[in-house]
Amino acid sequence: MKKTKDDRRGECPIKVIRGAITSKNTKEDILKDTTILIEEIIKANELEEKNIISIFFSATKDLDAVYPAEAVRNMGMTSIPMMCLQEMEVKGSLSHCIRVAIFTNLSEDKEVKHVYLKEAKKLRPDLV
Repeated sequence: MKKTKDDRRGECPIKVIRGAITSKNTKEDILKDTTILIEEIIKANELEEKNIISIFFSATKDLDAVYPAEAVRNMGMTSIPMMCLQEMEVKGSLSHCIRVAIFTNLSEDKEVKHVYLKEAKKLRPDLV
């Protein structure tokens, strides 16, 4: 494929930072726990808002009091595109769980650190 003047693919690699946290199904708890998760990811990866391309959240069916993205907007990050989706329901899977995938444009040599908190540590013991 011929590269055009406006084609910026390959100039800055996209890296995805994953994380998850469990929460109670109240607006206050979901917002608080999502804020904790995002703050930990930002701290662990020395992220700046300008390096965040987009954020995708998923939540288990039992968390329906508020969209997790509201917590990020409350943190002042209002220009980042975000999506909230319902997690696929799988028998025996972790309940009351918020998962996140943060798409970033970090440098190629920057190693990302995934963050799993509370009961969500069980999801990826290899990463915590």
